[in-house]
Amino acid sequence: MTFENNTPRPFARSSSQRILGGVCGGLAEYFGLDVNLVRAGAVLAAFVTGGTAVLLYLALWMLLPE
Repeated sequence: MTFENNTPRPFARSSSQRILGGVCGGLAEYFGLDVNLVRAGAVLAAFVTGGTAVLLYLALWMLLPE
């Protein structure tokens, strides 16, 4: 994988891949992953961590720009 441009990519919520707040869509766009995999991982993390991942999601929703 080669990068032509050395400018940093913006880490922001997605405006096109949003269902609830665009956090999973933004993560998927930033890392180049399928948005459905990120969403499934977020739901799985919410169950495994006992709700702590939900708090992280809400914090990212408030802190990340659109």
